[in-house]
Amino acid sequence: MPELPEVETVVRGLQRSLPGRKILSVILGKTDFIDDPVAMESNLPGRRIESVQRYGKFMLLRLSPVTDATNTDDEPSALLVHLGMTGRLGPEPAAQPLEKHTHVRMPLDDGKELRYKDPRRFGRMAYLSGGALAEELERFGADPLEVSLQDFFARIRSRPAQIKALLLNQSVLRGVGNIYADESLWRAKIHPARRGTSLSLKQARLLRTVLQDILRKAIIMRGSSIADFLDAEGQRGEYQRRHKVYDREGKSCARCRTPIRRVVVAGRGTHYCPKCQPAPRRKK
Repeated sequence: MPELPEVETVVRGLQRSLPGRKILSVILGKTDFIDDPVAMESNLPGRRIESVQRYGKFMLLRLSPVTDATNTDDEPSALLVHLGMTGRLGPEPAAQPLEKHTHVRMPLDDGKELRYKDPRRFGRMAYLSGGALAEELERFGADPLEVSLQDFFARIRSRPAQIKALLLNQSVLRGVGNIYADESLWRAKIHPARRGTSLSLKQARLLRTVLQDILRKAIIMRGSSIADFLDAEGQRGEYQRRHKVYDREGKSCARCRTPIRRVVVAGRGTHYCPKCQPAPRRKK
């Protein structure tokens, strides 16, 4: 599924065209990935998109307040979007023929439509406002690009879990997924099965540094296109060409030439170098 760099890439594309646009109506197809289709149909028309933001692996389309003769509602509200494995969101000319699996259409005041396409419908879309919006966002941890060293160190030592599981836990850090967890642990020479509580401050500093560096470089290269990911303009990412361990089982480590191994850690396929990332010692 798209991780922080892929979502940031889509958001930056949408930021060039959506802020200031008014949503004229909402046209829905299949709705099994939408929390409350009626809420979208009744609350989005007439609202302007004030900004497009990334929040972990989610996108937030922040909406203007409701102001009309009979109703004034200035509670913060947003359309929350998760792309899942195959979702795409972007504006297209209203006259352009619909692609297969287009499930959401939002005509805009500039003659385009904001369209959401998703063949597998593993994504999520929800209109949220006020307390519901705040409650949804409070579930997530710190942004890995903004977290301080002290906060990062405290978070990975907050529970007796494997470091790979902690990096994937969205209540610890929001936005990191399987690809960038494996890549950052390889760069930091930390075995994915090590307990977060076993890391020293020096090791945590290094892990935070390489994680942020990898995420920023992946954003510059528009993320990783492993299978289905395309950005808002329909372009593939390029960072998969820089992967050192992810999906490289049996290939030589870029540092020591040892074959990369694949194991399951925290329920996820995990790639690592057995020489560069020595396994933690078992307690007697």
